[in-house]
Parts: sequence; C-alpha cells; structure tokens
Amino acid sequence: MTQTILDPTAPEQLRPAQEPCPDCPCCTARLCERGRLSVGECMAHTPPEFTVTVAGCPCSSATTRGTHAWRAEMIRITKHATEDPMPENAEDILRALTAAESFTDRGGFLRTLRARGYVTGREPAWQITDAGRRYITARTERRFTTPVEVLSVDTEARTASVVVVGWDIDAPVTVLLDQLTNATGMSPEALVGRFVEAKANGHTTDPDDLVLTRIQVRDLPDGWMGGEKKAGAEK
Repeated sequence: MTQTILDPTAPEQLRPAQEPCPDCPCCTARLCERGRLSVGECMAHTPPEFTVTVAGCPCSSATTRGTHAWRAEMIRITKHATEDPMPENAEDILRALTAAESFTDRGGFLRTLRARGYVTGREPAWQITDAGRRYITARTERRFTTPVEVLSVDTEARTASVVVVGWDIDAPVTVLLDQLTNATGMSPEALVGRFVEAKANGHTTDPDDLVLTRIQVRDLPDGWMGGEKKAGAEK
C-alpha cells in the first residue's frame, strides 16, 4: 500500500496569509486594529521576537491622536501637570519652545524633558513635542468638577461612551473604560447608567481633547436634571 505524504508547503497546509496594514510597513492589518485599542500598542500583541520590528508603529503609537496609548498619555500628562507639576525653570523651557524663543537651561532640565517626551532634538535645535504642548496647556487651562454619566461600555474595545455634563449634555464622549473601572472599582456592566464625578477641562472644543481626572462615584439627588435618580445609582 502506498502512503501519501502531504507536501508541507502546499496551500492547504499553510495558514492563510494575513493582510498587511495599509497605513504602516511593519504590521498586519489585524495587528494594528488590536494595537490601536491597546495602551500597550502593537508590541503588546506581538511575540517577543517581533517586538523590535513593530516598536513605534504609527498606527498604535502614543503620539498618534485617537489611539488608546495616546488617550492614556493625555491622562498621564494632565495628571502630571495638575497634580505633580515640574519646577518653574523646566516649564519656562517649554514655554520658550512653544513661542520659538531662546532660553537658558538653568537647572539642567532638558535631559528630563526629553526623557518624558516633552522635547525632542538636541542643541541648538530643541523642539517641543505635542506631549510638551499638552503639559503646558494643562498647566493653565480651567478644570472643574462635573457629573459624568456612563451611557454604555464596549468591553472588547475597552472604551466607554459618557456624557460630561459640564461640557455638553448632548454630545457623548469616548473615554478609556479601564480608567473608569480602575478609578471606581466597579465592573464595566455596573458602570452603565451610573453617574460619576470627575475633573474636566470643559472649555475645550474637541471631544478628543477632553481629559477626565480625579474620578469618583457620586450619587445624585432625586429629580436632578429634571428626572428621577437612575436605578443604577442606588448603592
């Protein structure tokens, strides 16, 4: 009896090739889709031997507006600026770079600013990054406490749709679900229909620039906003 030996390179023996990402040269489309929705970027979903190849992928990078890594970075920078700000001499460097003015690094802060991602380049051509601009903006923008209603959650994308009452009660905003669960200790399902309280930069015009900090659970009185307190808000 003749034994049939399958050719290991035959099409039926190979895994289907994945489509390359149309927006970068380093990843598949599926990898970038996952990377965009992860604070760990594409690297967090890649075997160790390929992390160097996908490191810094623009599709999931913290420098690319709208990615989960970018949203997490905006939260980090805002908390740094509002809760643990840098010395004034360091901030003066960022302000000077913002206005394209000359400056003197009196305290030797440039190395720290570059490590934090707030500046790039080297002497004499230092440049402020978008992260640096966000820090300086957060130092001066008005932030106030406001109720935030959680409308829905997407556990696969790890996002939540919320209404920031002090910003616009008719325009839902996307925020990171893990920020809400970590701050409140509540499950995603328990958050739906709840009001929380947060600090927000409510004068921004772009919903993606809205950054919530100091999130805590708060019950609202009956009749607030013209209706009964939501059933989900009962403790």
